[in-house]
Amino acid sequence: MPPPFDKDSTSNDVIQGADLTGKTVLITGASGGLGAETARALASIGANVTLAARDIPKAEAVAASIRDSGVAGNIQITALELTSLDSVRDCAKRFLAENEVLDILINNAGLMGCELTRTPAGWELQLATNHIGHFLLTCLLVPALRSAAPARIVNLSSAGHRLGDVDFDDPHFETRDYDKWEAYGQSKTANILFTRELDRRLGAQGVRAIAVHPGMIMTELGRHLTPEDVQDLMSRGDPEGGRPTFKSIEQGAATSCWVASTRELEGQGGLYCEDCHVAEEKVDGASISGVSPHAMNPESALRLWALSEAWVGESFPLE
Repeated sequence: MPPPFDKDSTSNDVIQGADLTGKTVLITGASGGLGAETARALASIGANVTLAARDIPKAEAVAASIRDSGVAGNIQITALELTSLDSVRDCAKRFLAENEVLDILINNAGLMGCELTRTPAGWELQLATNHIGHFLLTCLLVPALRSAAPARIVNLSSAGHRLGDVDFDDPHFETRDYDKWEAYGQSKTANILFTRELDRRLGAQGVRAIAVHPGMIMTELGRHLTPEDVQDLMSRGDPEGGRPTFKSIEQGAATSCWVASTRELEGQGGLYCEDCHVAEEKVDGASISGVSPHAMNPESALRLWALSEAWVGESFPLE
């Protein structure tokens, strides 16, 4: 039987019949694009949503727009700069002080295809933004997730995980030549490995983690891309499905909204979802669909967890 939704489904399609009344949701990168649309959709079915963002004025505009649409849920804003561990810790501290539970955490913020840039800590920017900051934020928010159990964590990854595995010997390109697509692929693989290990540690406690590929969408995620970069991405075809096609914002947010709200995934975790269904592992390196085995490797997931703890200077056994 084919899945009820597909690549053309929108956020409004997938939330039909769902009810998140009274549920507490935190979404990172919610000042525009997929984060803003995900917030709007989930608030429309009753969720109380906190928008975590770097750009507070933009987040305030998004919040006002959502409130003006007459949603049932309450909309809040909090500051978050994922490349600053102090900012991440402050964000988590504020949220926990104001909320006893967190039903759904959506790690949506991301960066793609930028030239080599380092954070003050010396970390490569894509890995720092897409993985390290979210690793710390998620682990700090676990007490609220446990209190809300059953709870869900949605980590936005990408089909771009096929562009690079985690290089444990030189993750921050200190000795090897920098390649922005390898760096992006590494960070997106890290999102999936983090999801796997997070779910292994928390699944029995009622907190499940699922990774999501939203599709190819023109949002601020690709603000560093040149026209040549876009053509390069478009040329990376799938022998089974042709060249990748762009989705609208509403279509791009659909899988996150589906994973966050569907009852179909109750009791499940450690998954990789795309086009509003659970994807299968695919070994074919040329494919842009499915999840690559290297991103599901349990040994790599455990190794990344230990390395991430070392980066943030804090231990999170969670088990």
